[in-house]
Amino acid sequence: MATKKIINKGDDAVDEMLDGILDAHADTVMRLDSNKRSIVSRNGPRKGKVGLVIGGGSGHEPSFLGFVGKGLADAAAIGNVFASPPPDPIIECTKAVDGGAGVLYMYGNYAGDVMNFDMAAEMVAMDDIEVRTVLSTDDIASAPLNEKHKRRGVAGNFFIFKAAGAACDKMLSLDECERIARKANDRTYTVGVALSPCSLPQTRKWNFEMGDDEMEIGMGIHGEPGMSREPLQTADDITDRIIDKIFGEMAPAKGDRVAVLVNSLGSTPLMELYIMNRRVHQRLRERGVEVHKTWVGTYCSSLEMAGASITLMHLDDELTGMIDHPCDCAMFSVK
Repeated sequence: MATKKIINKGDDAVDEMLDGILDAHADTVMRLDSNKRSIVSRNGPRKGKVGLVIGGGSGHEPSFLGFVGKGLADAAAIGNVFASPPPDPIIECTKAVDGGAGVLYMYGNYAGDVMNFDMAAEMVAMDDIEVRTVLSTDDIASAPLNEKHKRRGVAGNFFIFKAAGAACDKMLSLDECERIARKANDRTYTVGVALSPCSLPQTRKWNFEMGDDEMEIGMGIHGEPGMSREPLQTADDITDRIIDKIFGEMAPAKGDRVAVLVNSLGSTPLMELYIMNRRVHQRLRERGVEVHKTWVGTYCSSLEMAGASITLMHLDDELTGMIDHPCDCAMFSVK
């Protein structure tokens, strides 16, 4: 039985979505004539500024194109659903945002993205554009700490891109922008829980199976295997499992500061997210950890998957300033 979606043709879903986004946010973003999958900020790129290009597969909205705008990403290369963008839109984004100070590539640690962004970097090097790459690896459930380089990038992209975008907007050097991006990644921790699968527009079939009374802790945003599948638990129990995993690696001390993100994977409503957020704050207060800022909502989705993720960024003064730096993007802003 096919799943229900409000689409026309599955193969047209991404481009028709982009049409709608550009109609809604024409004052913030534009599409390059040279490639319809290259989305660029109207107000971000400028001479002497390090350009920030992000990107990845569709189906994770508002990631990635929702974070394009002044003060955050200068451009996003858009792939098909759950698929890396090919090199061409990445190349066009790079040329469009190059202000002569170099360009920073940031995206989740997935094989297709690494291959295609690396190819793009090699191509633009022939035009004397210097590119640095920082992969996001915030999904601590996806590999042990001694294999951090294998970890996936998930909702923590929100904080990692935000910090890097602020550094670029402050007109810092390419070396400094890369340093801050790596620092942000190293201090960002995410764990998710899935309650049900999602379905691709082209197939309209569930991409994995899950029982009515099951959940999976640590599942990836494309349905990658998590840490464990087990009976569905209460919101507090789920949140505790996630927070315990994050605390086990982050090891925050009394008086430390964090930024919090409680993210919907697609169909989980705000009611349930705020119930989880309540427990996150309880656990942080018990540990004596200060919450600097909190975001609750959909920031990195997986189509209509039911479930949520929790992200903590372990702040210091420098990262706090980057998180607070103003930005004005298509689907996110900080004043």
